[in-house]
Amino acid sequence: MKIIAKEVIADCPGAKIVKLVLASAQISQKAQAGQFVVVMVDEKGERIPLTIVDADSQANTITLIFQVVGLTTKLLGALDVGDTLYALVGPLGQATKIKKYGEIILVGGGVGIAEIYPVAKGLKAAGNKVTVILGARTKEALILEKELKSLADKIYLLTDDGSSGEQGFTTVVLEKLLKKDKHDLVYAVGPIPMMKKVSELGLASKIKTIVSLNALMVDATGMCGCCRVRVNGEVKFSCVDGPEFLADQVDWEELEKRNSMYRVKEKHICKLKF
Repeated sequence: MKIIAKEVIADCPGAKIVKLVLASAQISQKAQAGQFVVVMVDEKGERIPLTIVDADSQANTITLIFQVVGLTTKLLGALDVGDTLYALVGPLGQATKIKKYGEIILVGGGVGIAEIYPVAKGLKAAGNKVTVILGARTKEALILEKELKSLADKIYLLTDDGSSGEQGFTTVVLEKLLKKDKHDLVYAVGPIPMMKKVSELGLASKIKTIVSLNALMVDATGMCGCCRVRVNGEVKFSCVDGPEFLADQVDWEELEKRNSMYRVKEKHICKLKF
């Protein structure tokens, strides 16, 4: 659980994104695309879920990428090479079903780009034709561009301010692509409003659409029920049943309400200085 390497891969107003490489022999041997770990920075800290962006079974390391947005991510981001985490549990969650679908579109928004990277790598290795759509607020926050360009057959870059690629939203490009050509799968990770819109577009085009949900978690092993989400009318837990679900079956309104429950408290506590 020792930090082997650290890099601030984005540092601009509203978006500080950090990459950590951790020593973890057991997790690195078993981790698959789509899975995550739960991190505790110190003994009295909260548990937060972070996607396993990469796992190196030879070096016995895993790579995590996160945005500094709350108290725990501030504490995590303040650690340096050589520091050790209090606890690290994983791999957790259901792995992505990697197989040959055919023509695939992957949509990543913000720090969600980090979550589509291992999926893109797996799906490309399985023989799929992969189109990637990446979106961020500004050029500096557009992470893993080089890595995903090396995997994608086609890639579209979008920023809110037009500082890189086109100015606009990922869903606008997705809608154009779905109207233009036939595709076999859409996979999306990012802010809830973005994933909700992707779900609507996939449903309208009758294309299988999968989303990886960023539901709130506490225990992350199915014990607490904090990450429950309604899927196809049934209560599911993102930690053990997900984090991936068919997009058109997700109750997006309920998910949005649950994820905003602690927003006011988070803003208050994040005024602390480190």
